[in-house]
Amino acid sequence: MKAVKIYSLENCPYCERAKALFKGRGVAFEEIKVDRGNTVLVQALAQQTGMRTFPQIFIGDQLVGGFSELDELNREGRLEAWLREDFAAKKAGGCGCH
Repeated sequence: MKAVKIYSLENCPYCERAKALFKGRGVAFEEIKVDRGNTVLVQALAQQTGMRTFPQIFIGDQLVGGFSELDELNREGRLEAWLREDFAAKKAGGCGCH
């Protein structure tokens, strides 16, 4: 299973929902708490991801997005594939067999 990282804020309901979703599925994750006052980290994440909202969720080296994108993957039954398979093939709609 690929490593999961969640960049989260204190008192963020969407961050809590993302963590609860992973916990409910038995998926271990690393949480990196971001203080809004840490402008260097916030700006670095924004530059890397293009996102200014939290949580910011990565599976392996790939950005999933925020809670909405994670929830969509889960509801559509695609989260397990993201946790286990090749992202390039999944994003391109391929079978992942090449």
